[in-house]
Order: sequence, then structure tokens, then C-alpha cells
Amino acid sequence: MTRNMIQPLESYRLAQYAVPIHCYLCDAENTFDAELCTHCLAPMALAHQAADQKTEPRMLATVGASSAGKTVYLGMLMDMLSRLPTRIRTVTRGAFSVTLQQNTVTALAHRRFPDKTASEPDRWNWVHCQLRRPNRQESVELIMPDMAGEAIVEEVDHPHTYRVIGAFLKKSAAVIALVDAISLREGHRDHDYFTMKLLSYLAELDNDPKTGWCQRPVAIVFTKADQCESCFEDPVAFAKAHATGLWQQCQERFQRHRFFAAGVVGAVAYSESMLDGNIDVPLRVEPRGIIQPFEWLLDETTKDQKTR
Repeated sequence: MTRNMIQPLESYRLAQYAVPIHCYLCDAENTFDAELCTHCLAPMALAHQAADQKTEPRMLATVGASSAGKTVYLGMLMDMLSRLPTRIRTVTRGAFSVTLQQNTVTALAHRRFPDKTASEPDRWNWVHCQLRRPNRQESVELIMPDMAGEAIVEEVDHPHTYRVIGAFLKKSAAVIALVDAISLREGHRDHDYFTMKLLSYLAELDNDPKTGWCQRPVAIVFTKADQCESCFEDPVAFAKAHATGLWQQCQERFQRHRFFAAGVVGAVAYSESMLDGNIDVPLRVEPRGIIQPFEWLLDETTKDQKTR
């Protein structure tokens, strides 16, 4: 025998699903409780947070080939910004925005580099933060993802493979392109070729003569320069000598570009593993040139906002 009971109908909950939430990157419709966009896999938290802000967030892309050092650079950048309130006051938006900084600092503290970023977009770390200079009243909302190098390579070679990358780069206000200085110094051209292809991809992604990538600021950052002192002394001369094609392409296609050199660790040792072979071991953390490219892009994008 079953006992009769009254079950209240909660049909009002269906009304929440009737109003779609648009992805902040690709503008695809999603339900209110979706964690990731069903179209491009970007975090829906960005859309919810952007809706609560008075100012529209800017997007800053950090790109580069695999092993260029994107995760280490971004993680160290966020850690340094959080420790320098007299230079730039930083407030993170959402718990997920701290993960990249935490993973990077924890790994370096244990004398190892962070794990390689997975190719799947749903496993990428995103940063959404608010920045404000102490001597300025206006604040800047900024969104930066740590995209996998293999995914960027695949998108450049085969556009639309990773929708989230194309959507993000099309809306980005500026880009930091990381290039492995050690690889260039040793005569390997892979990073040079890839960065040239990447810049061509950007130029074709939005070729508007007034608002396209030819008018947006581009920072070329030679990473691992702590092992290449000549790169620190003159990044432009280093580019002309070791990445001539990249330097020429920047001169011809991007009116607002600048070359930088950056390093995170002061010394690197090598250990042998039966499974992984030679493993790089950071002996000490000595960041140099991390904030300078970021500050330059921040100033350049602020100029763009004022002229609109």
C-alpha cells in the first residue's frame, strides 16, 4: 500500500532556465547554472561577474608556443602584482582567479616548474582582476587566461579548432607574445616561425584599419632571458640578430609594438629521470622584467579607452 502525499510543484524554477545567459566571449546562449559555455568552453563566471561591473573588462592575451613559459610568467606576474600595492593595486574576482598564482608559486617553492597546461579548455586557469594605480581614480577590469601552447599552435594552423581562442583573441585589447630566448640563441627557429605565424593569424583575425590588430599594442617578450644576459641588455638588438623575420613582421604590420626581456628563475639545474629524462630544476626565484611589458600594455590600452 502506498500513502498519498502532497508534492508541491516548483515550476517557478523553470523560469530561470527560460532566460539565457550569454557567454562573455562568444555570446552563445547558456543556462543560468552552466559552469562552462557550451559553445567555446569559456567559464560562465566571467559573464556573471562582468554583468555586475560598471566598466567593461579588458582582455589581455598571453600567447606563445609550448614551453615558452606562459604559465610561469602569468603566475609570477599575478604574484608580484599582489605584493606591490604601491605600484598597482590588484583585487582578484572569483576564487578561480587565484589558482594560477597559487600553483606557480607553490611549484617554484618546491624547486620545480608548474605542470604543463592541458590542451582541454575546460582545464585552463583564468584570471579576472581589478587593477588601479595609486595616483589614479579609474580602475581597470582585466581578464587573462593561461591557454595551452599546443592548443594555440593548433588554432593558428587550423582556425576554428579551438573556438575559445579565436573568440578571445578577437576581443583582446592587447597581446603579450612570449618567445624562448634560449632556443633562439642556440639557433633553433621554431619559436621564431611560430610567433610569425601567430602575428599573421592576429592580423587576419581582425584587419580593420582603425580598430584591428594593426592598431593594437603588441609586446614581444623574450623569456628565460636570465640565462641570456645580452637579451636583457638590448632586446631589440637580440630580435634583429636571432629573430629577424619576427622583427621585420612587427615593423611592417604592427604600428604599436615593443620588445622586452624577462626571467623568473636566476639559475636552473638538470636532473635525470628514468621516466621523463632530463628535468629542469629552478634553483632560486629571481624575477626580472616581469611587470614592465604588462605596465606598457596597460598604459597603451588606457590611451585607447580615453580616445573612444
